[in-house]
Amino acid sequence: MARTRAVVEPDTNPIALPAQIAQRHVSDAVEILNALSPEAATDALADLPHERAVDVFDNPDLVAAANIIQRLPTERASALLGELSADRAAAILRGLDEVARMRLLDRLDPETQASLHQLLSYPRDTAGGLMTTEFVSVPPSWTVEATLQHIREVERTRETVYAIYIVEPETRKLLRTTSLRRLITQDPTAPILSISPDHHPIVVTPMTDQEDAARLITRYDLLAVPVVDDSGQMLGIVTVDDIMDSLIRESTEDVQKFGGMQALDLRYMDVGFLEMIKKRGGWLAVLFMGEMLTASAMQHFEADIAKAVVLTLFIPLIMSSGGNSGSQATSLVTRALALQELRLRQWWRVALRELPTGFALGAILGLIGMGRIALWQVAGFYDYGEYWGLVALTVGTALVGVVAFGSVVGSMLPFALQAFKFDPASASAPFVATLVDVCGIVIYFSIALLFLTGTLL
Repeated sequence: MARTRAVVEPDTNPIALPAQIAQRHVSDAVEILNALSPEAATDALADLPHERAVDVFDNPDLVAAANIIQRLPTERASALLGELSADRAAAILRGLDEVARMRLLDRLDPETQASLHQLLSYPRDTAGGLMTTEFVSVPPSWTVEATLQHIREVERTRETVYAIYIVEPETRKLLRTTSLRRLITQDPTAPILSISPDHHPIVVTPMTDQEDAARLITRYDLLAVPVVDDSGQMLGIVTVDDIMDSLIRESTEDVQKFGGMQALDLRYMDVGFLEMIKKRGGWLAVLFMGEMLTASAMQHFEADIAKAVVLTLFIPLIMSSGGNSGSQATSLVTRALALQELRLRQWWRVALRELPTGFALGAILGLIGMGRIALWQVAGFYDYGEYWGLVALTVGTALVGVVAFGSVVGSMLPFALQAFKFDPASASAPFVATLVDVCGIVIYFSIALLFLTGTLL
């Protein structure tokens, strides 16, 4: 049975809001705050007990966290940041300008400052940018019982206690990993190393892309993956929930880019009017100028169009079929590249695969198109003229060529973008459709000249 969730309606009374937020589940409290303006959310959080406010800010779904933390008094804001998990605090600080960020960092203790400076030094979409420095680590000389006692003592200050990392005390080099499940099922007097899997841990470096880290977590069924430097020194961990949040955010950005616009930095309803125009207007202008090339192509064949007006009836059919085929190919290849099912060097294999596929798909559509023209002519629904058979052949052949062209171009565009270090998701469906439209007109009327010269042309 599908699970449903009740809609949380916030009390509009500003006096009642803090009490309402304090009584709700943290996720519901965050949903209430997200529905408020930053000013109202700040006022509500300012009156919350410190521990409750920490829980709220630690939730990654709090959309305007950076805006709210900046509005709070400096002492209150820095105290909250100092209590947050390191990765969450770094994420909030990234949303602040340099002056506000340094103002808050300067009020934190040296150890927290060093940890946050380290996290902020890595790009957001890398393992280093996602990792937390709050993990359970023990020396190899400890026993199971000593490790369990340590977990009891530090549990509230760690991101997760389900993975335990065995490190050299002096060098901080990662030796082994083990799990809480193993600990609670083993002899308390056993050395911690004796219950750890006898293989080198699965690790990533700080600059590992978040998608590569996600693949490792999925492949090896991990709850967290350790982050180490070149010497093997342990820097932090990336947890599965942080990876999921990051991938959802990146997938949303890719979907928006694929729709032919810049990715939104905020939720749809939180984006201002002018910002929305900025995000969408540029791409629309580029696509519009691209479509102007279609008009130029049609102007080139103006005389032929005047002689055979019947050909114009099928222009939308030809153009949309090529665009749809190209969009399909682009979607498939872009996703395959994102999942690393394809490599850049395999472009030629994709081209050899898409070319016959495009011809086959075009032939299917071509037969349908020719059948439709013949049926309408014979049934008397429309008179395509004396040379309707040649018109049908022209349309069918053009569909084969345009659909095949769309498939090849649509599949190659993501490779070209990746080769020039652009995001393949920028190969948006509207962009591919516009490109195929221009070339489709040329293909259509070139085939028309081939088949209809001496008759209609």
